[in-house]
Formats: sequence, C-alpha cells, structure tokens
Amino acid sequence: MGGNIECCSILTPQNISIFVPIKKLFKMSKAISGFSKRTKDEKIDWLASEVLPDFKDFKSTLHQYWNANKALQALHDDFVENTISNFYLPFAVAPNFLIDGKKYVVPMAIEESSVVAGASMVAKFWSKRGGFKTTVISTVKTGQVHFIYIGAKADLEAYFNQIKPKLFSATSSLTKNMQQRGGGISAIELRDKTASLKNYYQLHVSFDTKDSMGANFINSCLEKMAETFKSESATLNIKIVMSILSNYVPDCLVRAEVSCPVTELYHENALENAQKFIEAVKIAKVEPYRAVTHNKGIMNGVDAVVIATGNDFRAIEAGVHAYASRSGTYQSLSDAEIKDGRFKFWIELPLAVGTVGGLTALHPLAKIALALLQNPSAKELMAIIAAAGLAQNFAALRALTTKGIQHGHMKMHFTNLLASLKTSPSEKEQLRLLFKDKTINYAAVNEALLAIRKQKNTL
Repeated sequence: MGGNIECCSILTPQNISIFVPIKKLFKMSKAISGFSKRTKDEKIDWLASEVLPDFKDFKSTLHQYWNANKALQALHDDFVENTISNFYLPFAVAPNFLIDGKKYVVPMAIEESSVVAGASMVAKFWSKRGGFKTTVISTVKTGQVHFIYIGAKADLEAYFNQIKPKLFSATSSLTKNMQQRGGGISAIELRDKTASLKNYYQLHVSFDTKDSMGANFINSCLEKMAETFKSESATLNIKIVMSILSNYVPDCLVRAEVSCPVTELYHENALENAQKFIEAVKIAKVEPYRAVTHNKGIMNGVDAVVIATGNDFRAIEAGVHAYASRSGTYQSLSDAEIKDGRFKFWIELPLAVGTVGGLTALHPLAKIALALLQNPSAKELMAIIAAAGLAQNFAALRALTTKGIQHGHMKMHFTNLLASLKTSPSEKEQLRLLFKDKTINYAAVNEALLAIRKQKNTL
C-alpha cells in the first residue's frame, strides 16, 4: 500500500531533456530597470528575447496556463509581483477521514502521485477503528521586538515595568476587533539574551489570533510597541533592531492519535509487524538521517492540506522542523507504542493556521477547500492537518516495514511514466497488463514499449 509517500517525484530522461545548456540561456550583460512596470506580455517578450532565446514554445507554454476568465487571471496576477503565468498543482481529495467522530473529505494540493492514495487508504482503514482523535493543546503565537541596550540591566527592567501598560494601550486600536473575538495580546515579557549575544534583549509578546493566522496583525502590533518603547526611553541607550512575528510556535500545538488492538493492524504476523513499525519510529527518534525523511513523509500530508486551504506552508515547515529539533537533536515528530495488546500511534505538531483573512479569503480554490472541510475554525483545521500528517506517516511506515516503499510508489508512478513515454491508449493497456505483477522501472517499461512497437510494425 501507500507508495513512495516520503520521497520526491522521479525524473525520467524525458523530463530532464527539456533543459538547455545554461550558456545558451543567459545572454544579458546588464541589469534591467523597470521590469515590474512592464505589462505581462512585455515581460514575457523580454524573457523570450534576453533570457531564453533558444527555448522552443516558451511563450505558448506560458499562455496555455493563463486562465480564460480574465477577472480570475487578474486576481492571480495580483497575488505576487512579476507574474507571467500560473503554476498548477493537482487539487485532489482524500475521503473517509473520521476525525473526532466527524466525517471529512480532505482537500490536498500536491504533485506527488502516492500521497493522496496513501492518505485515502489509511483514512478508510482507521475510520473502521474509531478514527483519529485530536486535542488542540494550545494556540499561543509569538512575536518579538529585538533591541540592543547598553546600560545597567536593573534600569532597563525598571523602565520596562513602567512602560508595559503603555505598550498594551498603544496597540488598543489594533487589537480591538481581535479582542471582541476573544483574542489579542496575552503577555509581554522582557527577555535578557545577553548570554547569547552581547547587549541583546527582546520584548517577547504572546498573541491569540483566533481563526486568523494573524501574521499582519502581529507584525503591526509589534511595530507599534517598538515605536512606543523607543520613544519613551529618552534616558536609556536603546536601539531597536527589528520587530517581527516568529514562525516557531511551540505553544500553538495540536495532538492527533489512532489506536486499535494489535491483531487488527495486519492480516498476518500482526505482532511482529507492529513491533517492526515501532522500531522504525524509534530509529527516527535517534537517527537524524532517518528522521528527516520520516518527517518529510509527515509533511507530505500536512503541506498538501495547508496549501489547499490557502495557508503558508513555508512558515509551517520552518516551525515544524524547528520543533523537531527542540531537544538539541533532530528527531521524529511521531511516536508509537504497544500497551496491553493495543497499538497506539500519535503525533504533536506546532501549527499556526487560519481560516479567515489572507489567501483563504481570496483564492477561489482555498474557499472550496474550506467548504469541503465544512468551514472549520482554526482549531478544527489544526486537527485535520495533524490527522493528515499522521495518516501519511502511518502509510509510509507500514509500507517500509512490510513490502518496502518502492513497490507501491512505482505502481503509482506508472501513469506518469506512461505519459512521459508518449504511449497510445492501446499501448498503455498492454503495458498495464504486462506489468500487473512485475517490478516497474523506467528501463523495463521502455524496453517493453519498444518491443510492442516493433511487433506492431512487423505485422
């Protein structure tokens, strides 16, 4: 089952052949000015002339990914600067997720062929065994005002205690609406970081942003605090360096778990296979080389849902991998055990996500993704994402400790392989029958295809 749900897509020689020598691509001799002010077509013309003069079908390839709906294309063009086309990811769904007693069809945006299949299979498996149980442990997000202070620490502490109420009041106009929804700024601390960097201190600020991811809200509050903190410190030598939220959110944490009798895990050799599964998790706890790939498999599921719902997968990735290193050694994000004849598998993830504002309110497919999830709150979305990550990890580990990862992956990759070889419908059918019970790899499939074509030409 599963497929290579930990590894990236395989490039065949056909994929690689689209690249042309670098020396032929770049003939520009000086920087271009005013590029962002050009129209989209003017940008493409310049790229075709100055950057990719030998790239066949450059313009037509870009144009075929433009949306025929001009208003929708204009919306996409406004997301980032210098847009020249759209880069599509498959938008798929994994049905049969049972999370906290509620059924979900989980949207996933991802190009890896095995991920959705693995998630769907595992979701169905656990839906018959009580499903995924989740707990949102905490939802605190953090931002910091970083500053340099030269002087007596006692003077700084006295000043902070005096100015602290003003820091809250200075941001009141920004936090008013958030407070009405039950969120806002929950704490402001002065932290001495001089043991790590000379004269370095920070204001460490805790936020609850409710259903919003809250990045812009947090940064606006921090900048206002920094302005107030500096302006009132006439007698102190304070230099504000920067004010910015942190994507490390160890206090915005969700737990997901599954459990069942060991005898229900496998059709045969259940206890032996379950013990191998647990040993695989333990290896990822102590071996960073394995842990990175182990956690990458988890993030296949996490990122797919994060992207589909219009959230920031780069922020999630950075925060999750920092959390995996919190002990000083990078290790597995998941755990497993057998106790009293029951198998239990669980994960804890730091996830700062939102269901209102940002791209979630702008991207039409993000809106559909959230609708498919029955318009969840941010806490509910945290639970769904954690369940998706745990599902992917379960699929990968069960495959790795039984048949091996390549058995399922190459079956899932077969469709891409046939497309790259430009097979006809009849050739696809013949090759699928031929490799039904055989090991699939590029060389073997290509050789079989050549044989089929040779036989056809001799008839």
